[in-house]
Amino acid sequence: MGMVGDIFPVFNQLLGREVKERQLGQRGVVVWLTGLSGSGKTSIAIAVEKELYSNGFFTQILDGDNIRSGLNSNLGFSAEDRLENIRRIAETAKLFAECGVITICCFVSPEVNMREKAKQIIGEDDFYEIFINTPIAICEQRDVKGLYKRARAGKIEHFTGVNAPFDAPLKPFLEIKTEGTSVLDCATILVEALIERIKLK
Repeated sequence: MGMVGDIFPVFNQLLGREVKERQLGQRGVVVWLTGLSGSGKTSIAIAVEKELYSNGFFTQILDGDNIRSGLNSNLGFSAEDRLENIRRIAETAKLFAECGVITICCFVSPEVNMREKAKQIIGEDDFYEIFINTPIAICEQRDVKGLYKRARAGKIEHFTGVNAPFDAPLKPFLEIKTEGTSVLDCATILVEALIERIKLK
């Protein structure tokens, strides 16, 4: 008796990206939110996801909570591990995008080389870099996880904005200045910038 592939020749042929995008009625992209810890990346992403969902789009958010606890649970915060963290995230996001999913990534990714690596893996046409620009004073005031406080006390080394630099994107797809702007308004700005790019032509 032959193998399954002999009986069903199509079995070994993966469905292409265009087929999946047509089924979902959208174009798969990676929306890469970068900014300081506490800048509002995840809050904005959640609001964007809800707005897109209400308009019939299918999304997936990737952030530190659902990546560091699983896929990258074996990584620390050395320079090498941080770069590997971004590499794995980019590879995962690429898979989602190739399935037609609008993938929203929320990572500090403070160095230009990290974001360039992500763009190289994902592909320039699918990569939308969004700079969530929030002054460090506001980020530190929020300090939801107490990270700034610990960094100021010398308990966290190489913490972005305190004892490690943040390389602001020079030419992001979109820069959102959050000071004085609500999360919902930030989300609307982002959705309006993306909407024509995620609709199927």
